[in-house]
Amino acid sequence: MEQTSVSKPRAWRDLGARVSMVVPAVLVYVALLVVPVIYAIYYSFTEYNGFPHRVPEFIGLDNYRTMFGSDDITGTMVVTAVVAVVGAVAVNLAALGLALLLQRTNRFNTFGRVVMFYPHVLSALVVGFLWQAILGPQGVVNTMLEKAGTDSLPFLSDPDWALWSMILVIVWSLFGVQLILYLAGLQAVPADLLEAARIDGASRWQTFRAVTWPSLASTVTVAVITSGISLLKTYDVVVSLTGGGPAGSTKTLAYSILAVSFPQRDIGVASAQAVLLIVAAAVLAITVLVLRRRAEDDAESIG
Repeated sequence: MEQTSVSKPRAWRDLGARVSMVVPAVLVYVALLVVPVIYAIYYSFTEYNGFPHRVPEFIGLDNYRTMFGSDDITGTMVVTAVVAVVGAVAVNLAALGLALLLQRTNRFNTFGRVVMFYPHVLSALVVGFLWQAILGPQGVVNTMLEKAGTDSLPFLSDPDWALWSMILVIVWSLFGVQLILYLAGLQAVPADLLEAARIDGASRWQTFRAVTWPSLASTVTVAVITSGISLLKTYDVVVSLTGGGPAGSTKTLAYSILAVSFPQRDIGVASAQAVLLIVAAAVLAITVLVLRRRAEDDAESIG
């Protein structure tokens, strides 16, 4: 009986210690993420200019009708979707391919990892200005082409060229993080399975398809989701590289929210766009997780 009475205060103390460690993180998470999302959803159903003396006026779905009825905003949705899909595929394929080349530990590979991660250390604004100086009409590349006697290329002055140039720059800036993720995932591939495949006479492609790729499932899921969400909220590179031009061809949804709707004091439409961006990120994450789970179920059924 005495032991039980002593253990109860100890259990309460343990519970109090756990709660005291969890509550601050939960409060920060709620204050910085949950509350702003709730406010964004609320303002998306109102007409509001952001001034404190003005009371938001509830207008229902009018902001969403305005958003989907505007050719300019729907165009930014298309651009955002292209940037997210093409960019996510490109950055993950490139990062995985290079990770396979750099997975062995030696001086050259260590140097290569540092060099490939370096773009992530730079600010996204700096990355945009850097590539603007390289690809701009009077940039390094076009200057060299003109000196060589050939025509300059419209990397940032033609709508189609500008979009693909921007995607290339964004992929370059995100490449380092995805490379580190895949390198970490490759280190976790069971060595005994790789050795068994080698002994059985499997080729490198067969080993990758049957051993390495399944072992990278969780890494691929994280890499695709993180890169996709980063691409969905692309803003800094757009500002410093193209400014949304030419003719709005590189204007993303995040750029439209921060550089167009908010400066125009159209808080309701900006909030509706933000809600759409949140939904798109959630759909992307859920889709990737569902596809991964389905692939795992199919593999288990075959096995």
